[in-house]
Amino acid sequence: MFIINTSHVEITTFFLVGIPGLEYAYICISIPICSIYLVAIVGNCTILFVIKTEPSLHEPMYYFLSMLALSDLGLSLSSLPTILRIFLFNAPEISANACFAQEFFIHVFTAMESSILLLMSFDRFLAIHNPLRYSSILTTVRVAQIGIIFSFKSILLVLPFPFTLRSLKYCKKSQLSHSYCLHQDVMKLACSDNRIDVIYGFFGALCIMADFMLIVVSYILILKTVLGIASQKQKLKALNTCVSHICAVIIFYLPILNLAIVHRFARHVAPLFNVLMANVLLLVPPLMNPIVYCVKTKQIRVRIVAKLCQKQI
Repeated sequence: MFIINTSHVEITTFFLVGIPGLEYAYICISIPICSIYLVAIVGNCTILFVIKTEPSLHEPMYYFLSMLALSDLGLSLSSLPTILRIFLFNAPEISANACFAQEFFIHVFTAMESSILLLMSFDRFLAIHNPLRYSSILTTVRVAQIGIIFSFKSILLVLPFPFTLRSLKYCKKSQLSHSYCLHQDVMKLACSDNRIDVIYGFFGALCIMADFMLIVVSYILILKTVLGIASQKQKLKALNTCVSHICAVIIFYLPILNLAIVHRFARHVAPLFNVLMANVLLLVPPLMNPIVYCVKTKQIRVRIVAKLCQKQI
């Protein structure tokens, strides 16, 4: 749909991209995509349910894990409408306001997940470095306060995005690069000055990378602490508590780094690769995090099995 302006034609509808060249197979492709969303939503809801109903899991580590599950749910539900519309109904159109709203929620939950992964790294460092004071430092109230503060930080960081995008004029191109709306993708379509968006978008990306660098610093300190432990068995036990979190960090940040490199340097890369990497960014972390934590965290795995056995009985 177009609105006629006195000086130019302003675009109010954008067009998303599914998988170029495979439009004939969208119905078949929608089956694994729907399965991924279903597993991701059920998996994260299961983790939330188990942590809520098991008093033995009411500890800082599992509170942070429940925050991670909530951010994964938000990430899945933010991208779900447009991706399923494209692959189930071949309907790539999205209004400008809906697009701005979607990119806001996607970026909020992405920033939130990054912050939570950072908090979880500090949690692991504190548990290994100072186990005797761990429970007294990270009380339930303090964990809740930290979670609320970092959630507001994520919202405030992303809040300007939809307003700056809304102030731009779109009069030449309406084709986006992905199956959902991203800030950096939408602002490239503007035919008015988008320098503020470029600068602030770069600042937002730096904040995400700062979280990653602080996570790296946390693990350097963790490694230093572990190397100071005399017992080999205690060293392995301490490191084993970090395996799930390390997997979650890799699963989350690797697609972001790959997509950033593709957008910045690989301008002539095949569109198919670009689209696949963008979908991996939103589909894989919410899918894999519950699986990793269920497989690698004995306490969660045992409780889930116990709940399933109770229902069967």
